[in-house]
Amino acid sequence: METRIRSILKYKGNKVVTAVPEQTIASFAALLYAHKIGATPVVDAENHLVGIISERDVIRGLIEHGAALLTMPVKALMTKLVSTCQLDDKIGDVLEMITRNRTRHIPVIDDGKLVGLISIGDVVNQLLEEARFEVHSLRTYITTP
Repeated sequence: METRIRSILKYKGNKVVTAVPEQTIASFAALLYAHKIGATPVVDAENHLVGIISERDVIRGLIEHGAALLTMPVKALMTKLVSTCQLDDKIGDVLEMITRNRTRHIPVIDDGKLVGLISIGDVVNQLLEEARFEVHSLRTYITTP
């Protein structure tokens, strides 16, 4: 049986730093800096996902808008069409989606609301742990009389 996304969140936790559409880019940048992260989901007052924004978006915005960027709202730069996954999605399927869409962060949605955020690193770490466990199990099996 293939691992599900809920297993990653069980290990990682489901605390997610979020932004809101009306938040200024300056405030958003401070949020990224304070939490040492590179992207956040953007949610409305009911915690429904409305977009995602990353430090890459800020860099692009800086080139396009200059210093005026700092007072612009997050909604002006966020990506509105976001790839998401659900708790019971298979980790392999999500890895394929990450690869196909060339994204690094996938919001996890349950019952229409944001319940977590996984990164490519989280998926790779889970797969490495599974591989280590399999190798250990095989070695134990082979060396046990």
